[in-house]
Amino acid sequence: MFAIIQAGGRQVKVQAGETVRLDRLQAEPGSAYENDQVLAVSKEDGAFVVGTPTVEGARVTGTVVDHRKDKKIIVFKRKRRKGYRKKQGHRQQRTLVKIESISA
Repeated sequence: MFAIIQAGGRQVKVQAGETVRLDRLQAEPGSAYENDQVLAVSKEDGAFVVGTPTVEGARVTGTVVDHRKDKKIIVFKRKRRKGYRKKQGHRQQRTLVKIESISA
């Protein structure tokens, strides 16, 4: 059983028991996480339910594990024939959430 949720402007596929990286949440590690923005749910009998835009009564619950930084990305700007080069790095703030249950 899996679900597709909307978290932080992104769509994320989640399953019970897995740990997912979401955009930084204002929650302490160990606190509960709950999301009712469920866009689609796959049930145990094989049925796939798609919401318009969300599935009524569906909910994903979990626990906030930790706050971390994501992998570094390199932002490199250059203009040809002008000698202009600029290199920057960026690390996005992420929150690790362990998904406990999906109710549809």
